[in-house]
Amino acid sequence: MHPVGWRAAMETALYGPGGFFVSGSDGPAGHFRTSVHASPLFAGAVAELVRRIDVALGRPKTFDIVDVGAGRGELLTALQAGGALDDRFRLVGVDLAARPTGLDPRVAWRHEVPDGVVGLLLATEWLDNVPLDVADAQTQRKILVDPATGEERLGAPMDPADRMWAARWWPACPDGDAPDDGRRIEIGWPRDLAWADAVGSVRRGGALAVDYGHLREGRPLFGTLTGFRGGRQISPVPDGSCDVTAHVAMDAVAVAGGGSYALRRQREALKALGVDGARPSLELARDDPTGYLRRLSLAGAAAELLDPAGLGGHWWLLHTIDLGERGTMLW
Repeated sequence: MHPVGWRAAMETALYGPGGFFVSGSDGPAGHFRTSVHASPLFAGAVAELVRRIDVALGRPKTFDIVDVGAGRGELLTALQAGGALDDRFRLVGVDLAARPTGLDPRVAWRHEVPDGVVGLLLATEWLDNVPLDVADAQTQRKILVDPATGEERLGAPMDPADRMWAARWWPACPDGDAPDDGRRIEIGWPRDLAWADAVGSVRRGGALAVDYGHLREGRPLFGTLTGFRGGRQISPVPDGSCDVTAHVAMDAVAVAGGGSYALRRQREALKALGVDGARPSLELARDDPTGYLRRLSLAGAAAELLDPAGLGGHWWLLHTIDLGERGTMLW
C-alpha cells in the first residue's frame, strides 16, 4: 500500500468499510477502558449535571440527552438504569456504527448530530478519535504512514491551514529543552471543527466533552499517537484492527466551541458533582456490615475515576448555551 497522511489513514482504519469502530460486536469496550465502563458513578455524575441543566432551563417539556460517539450505548443505558429520567428526557445515541443489538427502543440512534438540541450534548472520549494529521516539527513536513505496517516517512510540507494552527496552538520547543530530531506536531484543527459543529447543534443547554488531552504550555514533545487492542496499548498501525488515537488539544477545541465554557480536570468536576471517594466509617462496619462493604466498593470505584494519574486526569470541557448567569453555577 502507498503511504498516506495520518488523517486519511485514521479515517479509513476507524470509520471506513470494516473499520475498527463500525465493525464487530464487542465495540470499543472490548479494547480499552473508559470512565463510562469503570463505574456507574460516572453516569451518576452526568445525571447530576443533567439535573442541574434541567433546572437552569426551567424544566423544558422535552430535554435532549445526545451522546456523540456513543459506542454501544453504554452511557445512555447507564443513565436510564439510574432511574432519574422521566418521560421528558429524549435520549439519542450518535455513532457511525449500526444500532447496537438489544439497546432500549426508547433510545434513538443516528449517524449525525441532530440540530436544535435543548438539553445536554455529550462527547465522552470522542474527540481523541477524530482523525488528524501529524507533522515533523523540525522540517515542518507532514508524516506519511503505510496503513499495513505503520512505517512512517516524511511527505510534503504542511499546508497553510496546518501552519496557522500549529503557530497558534503548538509552539516550537525552546532551544535546549529537547533535541530537534523526533519532535512531532499533532495538527488538531479537524477536532476544533468537529467540536464547533457539535456545540453549534445545541440551541439551549450544555455541551460536554470528556477526554484525555493537554494545554498549550504542556504539549507533548514527541506526540501522543498510539493504538489499543484487547485492553493493551500497542503501536498505532492504521490497518483497521485496532484503535488509533491521539490526545486532544483541549484549549484549542474550547476556543473553537465558542461562547461561555469551563475547563477542568475530571477529578475536580466529579467532586463538584458529588463523587468524593470518601471511605465509609468503621462505625458503619459494626452497625451495618453489608452497607459498609457496599460503600467501600463505591469508594474504590470513585478512587479510580478520581485518580489524577489515570481517569481523574481527563479533562471536562463544558460549554453553556443561552443559560446566562445560571450556566456559571452548574459545577
